[in-house]
Amino acid sequence: MPTASTPTHCPYCALQCGMALSPLPAGGVEVVERPDFPVNRGALCGKGRTAPAVLSSGVRLTTPLVRSGGSLVPAGWEEALDRIAGEFARVRAAHGADALGVFGGGGLTNEKAYALGKFARVVLGTSQIDYNGRFCMSSAAAAGIKAFGLDRGLPFPMEDIPRTGCVILVGSNPAETMPPALRFFDELRENGGTLIVVDPRRTRTAEHADLHLAPRPGTDLALALGLLHLIVAEGRVDEEYVRERTTGWEDARAAAMAHWPEYVERITGVSVPQLRQAVRLFCEPGAAMVLTARGPEQQSKGTDTVGAWINLCLATGRAGRPFSGYGCLTGQGNGQGGREHGQKADQLPGYRKLDDPAARRHVAGVWGVDPDSLPGPGRSAYELLDALGSDVRSLLLMGSNPVVSAPRAAHVEKRIRSLDFLAVCDVVLSETAALADVVLPVTQWAEETGTTTSLEGRVLLRRRALTAPDGVRSDLEVLHGLAARLGVEKGFPTDPEEVFEELRRASAGGSADYSGISYRRLAEGAGEGVFWPCPADPADPEAPEATSELTEPVDGGAGRRERGAGRRERGTPRLFLDRFATEDGRARFVPVSHRPAAEEPDEDYPVLLTTGRVVAQYQSGAQTRRVDELNAAAPGPFVELHPRLAARLGAAEGDALAVVSRRGRAVAPARITPGIRPDTVFMPFHWPGEGRANSLTNPALDPTSRMPEFKVCAVRVEKAAGTA
Repeated sequence: MPTASTPTHCPYCALQCGMALSPLPAGGVEVVERPDFPVNRGALCGKGRTAPAVLSSGVRLTTPLVRSGGSLVPAGWEEALDRIAGEFARVRAAHGADALGVFGGGGLTNEKAYALGKFARVVLGTSQIDYNGRFCMSSAAAAGIKAFGLDRGLPFPMEDIPRTGCVILVGSNPAETMPPALRFFDELRENGGTLIVVDPRRTRTAEHADLHLAPRPGTDLALALGLLHLIVAEGRVDEEYVRERTTGWEDARAAAMAHWPEYVERITGVSVPQLRQAVRLFCEPGAAMVLTARGPEQQSKGTDTVGAWINLCLATGRAGRPFSGYGCLTGQGNGQGGREHGQKADQLPGYRKLDDPAARRHVAGVWGVDPDSLPGPGRSAYELLDALGSDVRSLLLMGSNPVVSAPRAAHVEKRIRSLDFLAVCDVVLSETAALADVVLPVTQWAEETGTTTSLEGRVLLRRRALTAPDGVRSDLEVLHGLAARLGVEKGFPTDPEEVFEELRRASAGGSADYSGISYRRLAEGAGEGVFWPCPADPADPEAPEATSELTEPVDGGAGRRERGAGRRERGTPRLFLDRFATEDGRARFVPVSHRPAAEEPDEDYPVLLTTGRVVAQYQSGAQTRRVDELNAAAPGPFVELHPRLAARLGAAEGDALAVVSRRGRAVAPARITPGIRPDTVFMPFHWPGEGRANSLTNPALDPTSRMPEFKVCAVRVEKAAGTA
């Protein structure tokens, strides 16, 4: 183990906070602050501070497990890998390559995500690959591509937030989901700017806002359209900007004008005076931003909803200008990089489209295969999970826990149980891993080197700080071993830097161009990372060797004002300052109109359910639920409801409540607060068992992004049997 502290990054959310790991005399490591990293300046939430707890051999897996006689029992690595390869070969021979599925995770490093996508398409030959990042920001990605021609979570660094005049934060609760980020919004207000929070709950973040709008869940689209209507009616449109930098305004304007304020008030529950106040706060400063998160995105109309908020930015000239723009607060640690480089069902490395012949030729050239051998686009995440046990007979799963995290989770669990064969790579025995036929223990963030891409598009280097326990291997070693057993001896190196060098070549010329980034470059520059796109400088001796298939590099109108030495060091911190990443350089208005949620309340299910996170747990809780300090702070699920709804139910604080939807039932204690709408209940989704919130959620999919509607469904709430 290294004797000095090792600079690295937190393994959890997309902030990727800087930290250092210092060895302890008795073994293991402790977290040390890194005040030099600009995103968190040393600050860490409880999850980051306690992350080393999951490195303990008493918590994590340290030997492969194989199913024997109905139970998982320890096994050797060769036996485990042989069994996986043998089952995959058998299923492929009997049912074809698309009977094999691969499901990845937004926490995998760029190297792992890249190798996993390559493994699915080159070794298995299957189109059936997607990842849980589909549940994160896919609607924002789809809307961003439609409007700007490019998807990067934030087109500017977090440091720009305190320098704008107003931020509308839609469906985001960073005070609990990424606490170190809250200081940017507090600094905004200290500098004289204003914060508007849109959320049906008065969250900890809403407590910091100048204006809190609490729309009915599922009506964020109508709210954005109502604000745009008022912007037009009050003469606040930036006509010169619209004329010079956009197209499609007339159709978008006509759609918005059908959503007059009183109509929007009836739909959303947000009063007309509040709508007018929001427009004034947003339009009066010289610069402003709209930032969205899962609230508006995890809807069956999430792409249109985000598009409506983008239209608000475009109509007021608040995109592609300093300290202005639309951005998405990505959730998972590498949700951005995970889809850029091959885990997503329709994408190849570099954010290339799988159905683009030129993209296929380029990536196939890097991989040394025939472009025609690459499969086409496959099923999206939920559709893939729904096909398990029927069309998809065997599954390799890395870094995800869909038994807890997927919508309609009881159904997904049933589909997983119906598989012919399930292999899981994980650091702990998650609820999904417990159902597997083979479980492989893999290295964690502190035990391996690799890169991640933060919500800013900042590519970062995580460094190995300690050696993994005996019996644990890296995901790259797993893929190498399986590829060799399935007849592909070369092309799956186990050294992450070697994988990254190939990723550079594969991404070159794509929208997410990493070809100018290297491990050496990431290790230099105070470890602040490099923003993509970052095309290679042909004069750079580290530039990857070009191929004849490289397309013209895409910089997305990436702020040519930042070229020169600063840009070489940092890449492209700010996008779109000169032009957008569309063919004509103009942003696109997309006309959208309000429509109801896929499932509205009725006589049998009269209440709305929305879901989310709490500060002390993360995602499905597979790791954080194994940390005593975090469990003490957030020991289990709950049902948050308004006092008026509690009174109608005759429920008191702590009473067991049953929440029932058309898909299932969950039971958890009541938490009564006036900070939620009376027509809405909230449940966090971190826990399995009877309090599993995703037993209730609706898998209705957005037609463009294929995002499920996690954030709104109809339920009834009743006191659980046995409650007085």
